[in-house]
Amino acid sequence: MSSKERRTVPTEAIELYNQYIHGEISRRAFLSRAKQFAVAGLTASTIVEALMPDYAMGQQIARDDERITASYVTLPSPQGHGFIKGYLVRPFSADSRSETPAKLPGIIVVHENRGLNPHTEDVARRLAMANFMAFAPDVLTSVGGYPGDDFQGGQLFNGLDAGKRFEDIVASALWLKGREDCTGKIGVTGFCYGGGVSNQLAVRLGADLAAAVPFYGGAVPDADAAKIKAAILVQHGALDTRLVEAWPAFDAALSAAGVTHEGHLYPGAVHGFFNDATPERYNDAAATEAWTRMVGWFNTHVRG
Repeated sequence: MSSKERRTVPTEAIELYNQYIHGEISRRAFLSRAKQFAVAGLTASTIVEALMPDYAMGQQIARDDERITASYVTLPSPQGHGFIKGYLVRPFSADSRSETPAKLPGIIVVHENRGLNPHTEDVARRLAMANFMAFAPDVLTSVGGYPGDDFQGGQLFNGLDAGKRFEDIVASALWLKGREDCTGKIGVTGFCYGGGVSNQLAVRLGADLAAAVPFYGGAVPDADAAKIKAAILVQHGALDTRLVEAWPAFDAALSAAGVTHEGHLYPGAVHGFFNDATPERYNDAAATEAWTRMVGWFNTHVRG
């Protein structure tokens, strides 16, 4: 069995984990309720361990991979928390062939509601390997950044002003778009919280954003769809009931506004299906197809 292949934890236990990481239940409640899902061959502690992220296992591109150039950059965010730090990654080949760095299309990568964890940084590196420059901001910057633990990160996240968090993302996008080594065309992708922010950024930036690929992110109000000029590619797990049920209305609003868009519901996939650091949620077939679609979407609408 592959180290990333989904094991035998019940779907209900995965949903319990989703409630926990979204701050809907406490850690104590999560650990207590997980006991009810113990089945033959799996103890409650085994189930809990299986549901927690393993970032080393999920890494696809090493931090010191010679094919990329990566650094942490802090930039001003006057309408947000004053400043925002993020992870900037470019392919090494773009900067090694001449004295002038090659201009690349830029992609903002927005994390889930726990801060800039290693999985999100790895996604940024994967995009650099696809010949984009990627910037993954950490909205926890003002409270010390991602603390190395998802539960603590979620607590810090929930304590921040939502409006200022979003302004930090806006500042990051405009900064990336204005860099001399960027073509001036940018896209955004994100996961859960980051997926919702991807949709919101499309509303806020209008024609300044070329494309958005939200993974299991909340839709914007129907009235805001008319403000979107970016091409939108929506990605949901078919078992992610709440978001799947909301998709037809968002689809209709985007169509009515004349927005270029597609939506895909991946069979057998749950919320968080792209995150290979959480193997009980990860769906290899869905994640592979979703990645291919995303890179193609960005190549068409951000690079093209």
